[in-house]
Amino acid sequence: MGDVLAGFQTVWEFDTDSVLIRFERGIRTPKLLQALGERHIPYEALSAVELAPGKRGTVVLRAVPRPGADPLMDVADGQLREGYDPYRLVLPAERASLAEYYAEEIRGALGPHVDTAAESHLVAAPAPPLSFKAYDGKASFDGKAVSFRWFWTGASSTKWKAGDQRFRIDELAGVEWRSPENKGSGGTAAKAAGTAPVEDPEAPGADPKGPAGKSTGSKGSGARNSGSKGSTAKSGYGHLRLVPRGAEDHPAGRPDHDPAAVVFGMGYGLVHESLPFAAAVLEAVRASAPAPCAEGAPAPARTPAPARRDPADIADRIRHLGELHTAGLLTDEEFSAKKAELLAEL
Repeated sequence: MGDVLAGFQTVWEFDTDSVLIRFERGIRTPKLLQALGERHIPYEALSAVELAPGKRGTVVLRAVPRPGADPLMDVADGQLREGYDPYRLVLPAERASLAEYYAEEIRGALGPHVDTAAESHLVAAPAPPLSFKAYDGKASFDGKAVSFRWFWTGASSTKWKAGDQRFRIDELAGVEWRSPENKGSGGTAAKAAGTAPVEDPEAPGADPKGPAGKSTGSKGSGARNSGSKGSTAKSGYGHLRLVPRGAEDHPAGRPDHDPAAVVFGMGYGLVHESLPFAAAVLEAVRASAPAPCAEGAPAPARTPAPARRDPADIADRIRHLGELHTAGLLTDEEFSAKKAELLAEL
């Protein structure tokens, strides 16, 4: 088509087989859309196009992505607010006829598989390296592995005892993201979330008022933490949890006590930082998944070479364990066992 349709904070540029969606930078544009910058959407990644009246004399043109086509929308799982939806274009109501014209043009370009899920991602996620600061640690992704480095003032004692974490992409089956704004269905993320995070009172430097700024000993439903009563935190906290292969059907625990999860919200790791991160990880995980075997064919034997750890990394981990041992967070037996495990990786 080669045309351009400009709306509020968003511009759609049409091509014969795709649409380029560009987001303007400015105080009125949501931070998530500014972080995305632009997105190239092939028409084969769409299942439909909708046109509906908007608020305050506007119309809304929205492309509907196919399930499995866009890692960003897959991991968001229906939790985004309307203003954060990268597939929406808001136009003045007097441009409704023009919007209908382009909607029909896109519908005519859709492929034959609009009613089926995409077998692979057709829309690119943000490229690594990526990182963001969560409430209890810093998450980093270099394209090959995800690392969690815990913060002294935010991480629970469970995470401190486990130490900083590193997960290779080929060890993961998926990623679970829950919005700190708690919008939408939440999908699998909401089902696995359990209770809202409660700060561990035994964590070094923990705020006795908890992450929500309310005393964890106050009255409430009483999620239990380290044997003492505590109330669940207020809304405003989400999490990013990595799902190891082989653990897909295992019940997930509280994200604030899970070394495979980081908790964020209240200024730490909000949607515009954590969601693109989660989408990039999901894209890499899906790309690394082994191809399904033909029906009746035996699965190929897997003989992975044992990975050798960097001696400098091992030394840093042992030094970190020594600090936890000195601080009384690890017993002599726990320190000796962890040290032996790390030395065995050399």
